[in-house]
Amino acid sequence: MEERNGDFFMNGIPADDPRCLRLVEDLKAKVLETGFLPLFQNEVPGFSVEEMTAPEGWFSDDPLHDPWYWRTVIAREGEIAYGKFFGNRAGFISREWLPYFANYRRDGYDFDALWDDEKAPRRQKLIMDLFTEDTELYSFEVKQRAGFHKDGEKNFEGTITALQMELYLSVCDFRKRKNKQGREYGWDVAVYSMPEHIFGYPHVTSAYREDPADSFEKILRQVRKYYPEAKEKDILKVIK
Repeated sequence: MEERNGDFFMNGIPADDPRCLRLVEDLKAKVLETGFLPLFQNEVPGFSVEEMTAPEGWFSDDPLHDPWYWRTVIAREGEIAYGKFFGNRAGFISREWLPYFANYRRDGYDFDALWDDEKAPRRQKLIMDLFTEDTELYSFEVKQRAGFHKDGEKNFEGTITALQMELYLSVCDFRKRKNKQGREYGWDVAVYSMPEHIFGYPHVTSAYREDPADSFEKILRQVRKYYPEAKEKDILKVIK
């Protein structure tokens, strides 16, 4: 996505290009093939959903052809992880590759152990404590219950993004709020959960047995496999 004279444009490919992802099933197949995939254009040319889809499909309110809607379908199905996993921006990680990202990004720590070793900020602790009681929460519920408000904790977006980058949280759905009568209203809102609640603790932590540096090397090699001409410094900006 790029800005030109105040307007934003998607950098994609024509819908009739054989490489174009036209349906959500195409995107799921691509994520399963590559293992992980950022949503938007980044430092590695071609390594994004944006660059594999037709620009006119984005934000079109056409569920069949809108990649912005596809992320809702994928997050809700619980077979592929979705969240801000790449340079603080959104993307997908397959079930197969999730343990390697969790091991590398967490440095082999569950969050409680990270906190006990005094390696986690208090603001993250306030959020993560909520998920010991609930398996999933709307973003506004997390913000309110963790005390992020005008006279309380600050930098909610930065904190919730950091927890996704470290694979302690991911998005499990996008839903509308409900009023007291149970009727939906407003825009769809992100719903967060721990990857352990979605994929199971044994699976998410299954790479803990290996050195986090080895998990990182596997991720790096996978990007090189599909994007051999990418510069290493650019790859690192996306996956570190």
